[in-house]
Amino acid sequence: MKNTRREFIATALAVAGLPLRAIGDDPPAPYGPVPTKRQLAWHELEFYGFLHFTVNTFTNREWGDGDESPAVFNPTAFDADQIVESARDGGMKGLILTCKHHDGFCLWPSQYTAHSVKNSPFHRDVVKEISDACARHSVRFGIYLSPWDRNHPDYGRPEYLIYYRNQLRELLTGYGPIFEIFFDGANGGDGYYGGAYERREIDNRTYYDWPNTWQLVRELQPETVLFSDAGPDIRWVGNENGIAGETCWATSNREDFVPGRADVARLNHGDRPGTHWVPAECDVSIRPGWFYHKHEDEQVKTPGQLVDLYYSSVGRGASFLLNLPPDRRGRIHDNDVHALREFRRIIDATFATNLAAGARVTASNSRGNGRDRRFVPGNVLDGSRITYWATDDGVLTPSLTLELAREVTFSVVRLREYLPLGQRVEAVALDQWQSGQWVEFARATSVGNCRLIRGPRITTTRVRLRVTQAPVCPAIAEMGLFAEPA
Repeated sequence: MKNTRREFIATALAVAGLPLRAIGDDPPAPYGPVPTKRQLAWHELEFYGFLHFTVNTFTNREWGDGDESPAVFNPTAFDADQIVESARDGGMKGLILTCKHHDGFCLWPSQYTAHSVKNSPFHRDVVKEISDACARHSVRFGIYLSPWDRNHPDYGRPEYLIYYRNQLRELLTGYGPIFEIFFDGANGGDGYYGGAYERREIDNRTYYDWPNTWQLVRELQPETVLFSDAGPDIRWVGNENGIAGETCWATSNREDFVPGRADVARLNHGDRPGTHWVPAECDVSIRPGWFYHKHEDEQVKTPGQLVDLYYSSVGRGASFLLNLPPDRRGRIHDNDVHALREFRRIIDATFATNLAAGARVTASNSRGNGRDRRFVPGNVLDGSRITYWATDDGVLTPSLTLELAREVTFSVVRLREYLPLGQRVEAVALDQWQSGQWVEFARATSVGNCRLIRGPRITTTRVRLRVTQAPVCPAIAEMGLFAEPA
């Protein structure tokens, strides 16, 4: 989990001896939408965390009314380093902090409201302390700024948008690089609007004027990825269970969606081929609630449950956003820390060794080399270029065979596509060599950034990948074999 994607793909391809194509070496034409540079950087993260922390932590609620006194916010032993280290040691590469939740209370001393830490007994700037700790521990920092505000009297009126963007500008200019902004779709449809408890109906599509809000982010921090039901960079997966669809395309008909108006089935599966690259983010809490509640201390997800979620999110081409709520001390509870570290141990043990290392590789076709279908195991990989296996145009259902150096036992197959050429493969099948013949043991769809095919332990000397459905020739960046610890 420490390697960059560039190093990881290069290493995996090299040790497996896969037939490779280098960029600029007669590459296939891109297919459909392709990711931007900032989206490619986001894909590399795969696993990162959420920190839900506000007055709700101290009132034992999930959604505050907005009339809570700032005096209730008073962590007794706040430790930003303990929070960030707990996340980092669990394998998280980033943290998104709820700088302002629906109650409107701000974890930084915003100059635009009195409803913030500056009027609490705590006084300190939580956003700065978390962002600084992230920088110290090489963890990316992200923000959550709720568009809905149950405290602000102008919510629902044009004046509120000025307020909201002013606060967004504060966060984007005062706390270092921001890797992601999580724009929540909640808007009070089943609650009250504004500090006066007045119900004010809004139109999600027009009220927030999202294009101009997104443009503000682009101007101030162009590498920040923007999350909402509609993207524009990454989308909600359609549930808060951390589970992407068995088929989960990285593409979406983005203009069909509006933040706060969700077609959960389409968000869960994506649109194929889709008009834009808008991959899914799978959010879920390590506890039943999003904020800390003492009565949930014995309801923390087990390491095994977290592993299952990893395969159902990262393993289906999406990201895994796991919430770690700080407690009333301002620390991550020991039960959460222990579960996360054991999860990390299992994942690290699983993917430490690629059992395809040293395999002799043959393919039914390789781009520009259709007549010579056998590949020399000693292919040299130029570490300065990302490479991939591709076939000639029109060869849509090829196969790739690994003749392993020895008999191996594995339970996980990892596949990746070369994303700059788009999501090309629609379905694959995997075969093992058994009793002198090929026997299929798995099928999968929507490979994309990462496809983890997990099943019973298989012992064999040969494994074959078959592309069974694709509109264009494939571009496979990785095929690896791994064993979960017993």
